[in-house]
Amino acid sequence: MSDPHPLGTYVRRFLLEHVVADRNLSRNTQQSYRDAIRLLLRFLADRYRTEPTRLTVEQVTADSVRGFLAHLEQVRGNSGATRNQRLAALHALLGFIGQQVPELVALAAQVQALPFRRTAPPAMAYLEKAEVDALLGTPERRRPQGQRDYALLLFLYNTGARTDEAARTTVGALQLGASPAVRFRGKGGKTRLCPLWPHTVQVLRALLGVRLDGPPDAPVFRNVRGAPLTRFGIHALVARTVTRAAATVPSLRAKRVSPHTLRHTTAVHLLRSGVDINTIRAWLGHVSLETTNRYAEVDLEMKAKALAACAVPSSDSPLERTPTWRKDRDLMAFLASL
Repeated sequence: MSDPHPLGTYVRRFLLEHVVADRNLSRNTQQSYRDAIRLLLRFLADRYRTEPTRLTVEQVTADSVRGFLAHLEQVRGNSGATRNQRLAALHALLGFIGQQVPELVALAAQVQALPFRRTAPPAMAYLEKAEVDALLGTPERRRPQGQRDYALLLFLYNTGARTDEAARTTVGALQLGASPAVRFRGKGGKTRLCPLWPHTVQVLRALLGVRLDGPPDAPVFRNVRGAPLTRFGIHALVARTVTRAAATVPSLRAKRVSPHTLRHTTAVHLLRSGVDINTIRAWLGHVSLETTNRYAEVDLEMKAKALAACAVPSSDSPLERTPTWRKDRDLMAFLASL
């Protein structure tokens, strides 16, 4: 029997060589994979009563991974979607190990055969136009921080940028002359140009001032200390603005609004304005058209509801018509007994 294979060696190679160097996955995906593996190592160390550094690949069996997935749901209280996300990371890890060590292919295949849990897709949250207007009307634009807050909110709504993309936007990425646009480096290192509205250009020019002629790698959006605004800073800014805007538009209280909600809002509003789905896909930088199609489904639902609300009733009055199911009481009793 061959000697056991240290798990830590392959974890390090997987994260540094495969995830970063070979596949160039986004930072969020890198962190997601790292967190999943870290949780797995803790679970296996407790299961086998050993140190994480002494774990072997042979201990990552299909049974142990099933136990880990159950631990995520029953002990940590993770949702089915989070459980699937962790399992995807382990599928990738074991697939990498199987490619490196032929004698571990069977073990890797058993783990990769573990199925994902079927989950209902989460409801897509987006804002109506009046709610967007309330957000944009909240910052005090006569103050420097309010000017920055307004510019960032408008930028997010205009571009549908991911939080990371907005935080990393530099002065050199802006084209504020003819055909104004911003250049994003999105998931997988893919670059795309997103058009800017004339009003957005005007607001960005006012925000940047002399910084437009400064270093091209300088951040567009900065915090009060002049440092680049982080993802967490953008989330806090949006949450703070939503809380204040809810005082005038109460419907915002019932919604969980994040920067990604503004991204959804951009897509839905573009679709309602008549922009075709492929243009929206390029606008948002989606890899798969299936992701963009979700917005079309949302818009179709809204149109169906509007159509039902204004539908002309049939000539037969509902009061004059007896539903057929009421006539067949035996059938209804049978169905109730099931």
